[in-house]
Amino acid sequence: MNSMRKVILFMHVSLDGFVCGPNGEQDWMTMDDDEVGHYLIPDLQKTVDTMLVGRVLYQGFASFWPTVTNNPETPPELVDFANWMNTTPKVVFSKTLTTVDWQNARLAKADVATEIATLKQQPGGDMVVFGGAEFVSSLAKLDLVDEYRIKLEPIVLGTGKALFKDVTERIKLTLTKAKSFDSGVVGLYYQVRRE
Repeated sequence: MNSMRKVILFMHVSLDGFVCGPNGEQDWMTMDDDEVGHYLIPDLQKTVDTMLVGRVLYQGFASFWPTVTNNPETPPELVDFANWMNTTPKVVFSKTLTTVDWQNARLAKADVATEIATLKQQPGGDMVVFGGAEFVSSLAKLDLVDEYRIKLEPIVLGTGKALFKDVTERIKLTLTKAKSFDSGVVGLYYQVRRE
């Protein structure tokens, strides 16, 4: 692979640009559209070999994903995804955690910009960020995202935590793929254009 590793941000976003409600509510996200998952997830798994997570999301994920594989009620495709989530290397960004015990996780050694620059120089596949409202908005603000993969949800929240709340400079994008689903979700892939 001769191109540099990309940072891909994969997020549910409301039509008015929020990633969660004011108290972190996510009850508005479409979770029952299998077609969305069958389309968007394999695309990620093809190129991604590292996850970047902030503390809040790490703590939620680390308590959830390892339990999925042990539950006999879990559908097989979710077990496969859970296995991928559990085994894929994870870099955790936190100022407060001193240890991380989820399989294949490690704490970032440096600040987010330095750590990501170092990771990009290393061989490997793309890196994915699955959210954490504060974490993703800091990545967007620092221009550390190379590709946005947005699950645009058919809802206006009116208030909440905005994906681009701290961004003050323009970010030019190229739409590389778009697909609408029966649930009303639209999958949008944007490459960041850096002239």
